[in-house]
Amino acid sequence: MEGMLKPGSLEGKTIIVTGGGTGLGRSMGKYFLQLGARLVIASRKLDVLQQAARDLEAETGGKVLALACDIRKYEDVEKMIADSEAAFGAVHGILNNAAGNFISPTERLSHRAFDTIVDIVLKGTYNVALAAGKNWIERKQPGVFLNIVTTYAWTGSGYVVPSACSKAGVLALTRSLAVEWAKYKIRSNAIAPGPFPTEGAWSRLLPGDLAKKFDPAQRVPLKRVGEHQELANLAAYLMSDYSAYVNGEVITIDGGEWLRSGGEFSDLEHIPDALWDQMEKARQRTS
Repeated sequence: MEGMLKPGSLEGKTIIVTGGGTGLGRSMGKYFLQLGARLVIASRKLDVLQQAARDLEAETGGKVLALACDIRKYEDVEKMIADSEAAFGAVHGILNNAAGNFISPTERLSHRAFDTIVDIVLKGTYNVALAAGKNWIERKQPGVFLNIVTTYAWTGSGYVVPSACSKAGVLALTRSLAVEWAKYKIRSNAIAPGPFPTEGAWSRLLPGDLAKKFDPAQRVPLKRVGEHQELANLAAYLMSDYSAYVNGEVITIDGGEWLRSGGEFSDLEHIPDALWDQMEKARQRTS
């Protein structure tokens, strides 16, 4: 799979990617670099970010700034934006990609587990949107928000209730700010990806043979999962000036999965209690 935009499509732009050191955030950030952007990657794990920054610079020849930031803390977010501007002069786009999830029957979750997901996904996204938006408005500078949501933001889904609640909130935020802040030349859009597995992601969420038993490709009418470049192509388009008239949209890229079955994780009702016990113990060991 090749990149779809012409070279230089993001030349002169600085883009912040939260959760940009690993997985899909890294893949999208890499393509932004290949198109000429300057990149800021942010998360709580500075050592991971610094290694990713070195690797991305070596792979693309671009400029990458790694910043430790806990997006649950508004002061951290303000500092992330200020440090980005100090390094690159201005920030032109933000990809709200940082996320968290627990796959579990809701009654097995503590209120703290619920808070953890809501704080990262919803609170973290509105912290970034509010701090960046205020900054752009004060500077009279256009900007672009691109938020990663899910199809179960509008269908709902069992077994991922904290994530579903949070992503629904992010989708509402996206559409609301698209209307309110368009007068400031700030666009807001979202992408709802289907299965785009990253290394180890599904094995962490569904340990042992469960990852094979609930193979996400079998739920997709195209009978495959997505390639990272496919998602990166869409993200780059929505960050670029080519999408200047696209505002308030959520674009689904899932091979038709949600149209076929909706509620991405609802089929997990077939997992017996003994396996839920096993998964809960494994999660406690890694938390």
